[in-house]
Amino acid sequence: MKQLIGQLHLCKTVLTYLVLLFTSVAIAQAQTLPIIQQVKFKKDTTSIVNFGAKGDGVTLNTISINKTIANVSQKGGGVVLIPSGLWLTGPIELKSNVNLHLKRDAILQFTDDFNQYKLVEGNWEGQPAWRNQSPISGTNLQNIAITGSGIIDGNGGAWRMVKKDKLTETQWKKLVSRGGLVSEDGKTWYPSEKTFKGSKIKNAGIIVAGKTAADYEDIKDFLRPNLLVLTSCKKILLEGVTFQNSPAWNLHPLMCEDLTLRNLQVKNPWFAQNGDGVDVESCKNVLIEGSTFDVGDDGICIKSGRDESGRKRGMPTENVIIRNNIVYHAHGGFVIGSEMSGGARNIWVYDCSFIGTDIGLRFKTTRGRGGVVENIYVNNINMIDIPGEAILFDMYYAAVDPVPLAGEKREAIKTVLLPVTEATPQFKNFYIKNVVANGAEKAIFFRGLPEMNIKDIHLENVTIQSKKGIEIIEASGIFLKNVNVITEDTNPIVNIQNGTNINISGLQYKNESELLFNISGDKTKDIKVSGTDVSKAKKTSAFSEEVNKSVLEISK
Repeated sequence: MKQLIGQLHLCKTVLTYLVLLFTSVAIAQAQTLPIIQQVKFKKDTTSIVNFGAKGDGVTLNTISINKTIANVSQKGGGVVLIPSGLWLTGPIELKSNVNLHLKRDAILQFTDDFNQYKLVEGNWEGQPAWRNQSPISGTNLQNIAITGSGIIDGNGGAWRMVKKDKLTETQWKKLVSRGGLVSEDGKTWYPSEKTFKGSKIKNAGIIVAGKTAADYEDIKDFLRPNLLVLTSCKKILLEGVTFQNSPAWNLHPLMCEDLTLRNLQVKNPWFAQNGDGVDVESCKNVLIEGSTFDVGDDGICIKSGRDESGRKRGMPTENVIIRNNIVYHAHGGFVIGSEMSGGARNIWVYDCSFIGTDIGLRFKTTRGRGGVVENIYVNNINMIDIPGEAILFDMYYAAVDPVPLAGEKREAIKTVLLPVTEATPQFKNFYIKNVVANGAEKAIFFRGLPEMNIKDIHLENVTIQSKKGIEIIEASGIFLKNVNVITEDTNPIVNIQNGTNINISGLQYKNESELLFNISGDKTKDIKVSGTDVSKAKKTSAFSEEVNKSVLEISK
């Protein structure tokens, strides 16, 4: 009896120790998450009606709304109320200490009169550029918010060019009947001559010394604004509101700090060119939670400037929490890049679902960017109906749609070894766990540069049903643990080309698969496989001529 009591006491002691251990680990992990400072406002509320606004869908309320915001800010801040109604307006400029609050049955719609939007010095895809003034903007502000449950509509259909291949025949005919013009090949509709002319100019709108806004007037319509642009602001809250139908990106916080996006609906037509959901660029301390995205380009995207201008700015996006979000249509569910020249680091993404996004987890860059993306932690991601890759790392991003349109042909990548410079990008230290995907073209894809491999990527507890399996090209330090790929194409399950230090443990795959490992590339070495039943495949491995079979080591 004494022995039994002693054993029970020992078990209780061990259990207590384990509880304390796991609790301390959880606390330690929680402490690593960044703290995002929150906004605080005076309770005073002023309606835009007090300054003459009319919600009749006809009256242009630009002056009334901006006067209300300025007045409230001058008095120390408070709430600016957008009540029930359809409120037509031109550009709105936010002010410090103001919460712009929309009632649920309020629609704030921006005019399609381009003359209401002046050309301003802004930023486009990570570079200084002339753009039309954003419908909503703010610079060097503190303690600002847009809240409520109403709708903010950017009237983006007036601005965007549209590809014929993305519409039905009926939709195309209806679009063309609006006016505008169609390209010579009949494949693209443009809303105006200025839009068409701008589309033919490389780097249109990029700021050039000695040129003024007047020099860009003939392509003004092409320089589409992002719906919301906040620049160098601190303590921001966007909560509850629907942002939709943007001329270009929906939400663009740039060089901001302490940013919270909560319970938003962010929508664009699926064919909306550059119709991103949110692009967090060179920001610090960010929380995106409980929000839903259904857009025409990347859903939740991390950026930090493009090429030399991004490196010169030198501001990474860092200390970011992204949790409990749903992304429907988008080019990517969670995305980093391709404009990441200032770097990205310390980002946590967890408890998110991607439904029909072209790619699930999408990490993209290209030569010329530079920048280091590191310390990325992804956990508990669910996906269904992914037309492209469930998980993708690609350092050959080519600025095209991730999934080719019907009949579209793309040239194969030509691999060339170049010197490493400050313009060479880096992806390293990614930790991805607990991912489930039902339906994808390809399960996992890594493609690094020969001069700068993708490095130190850890995938654990991943189950993906897809047409094709795993492809690893120019990558080093890839750790796959308990990965289950259920593929239609079983020849091969894993393709490795110029991969080094590849560690695969507990790989699962279909019985009677044609080929488990296809290995090529004269730089390939140190491939270690363990805890994997290789006998389930008809053939375990195939090697190209330049590869020594000893590079593959299989153990129990």
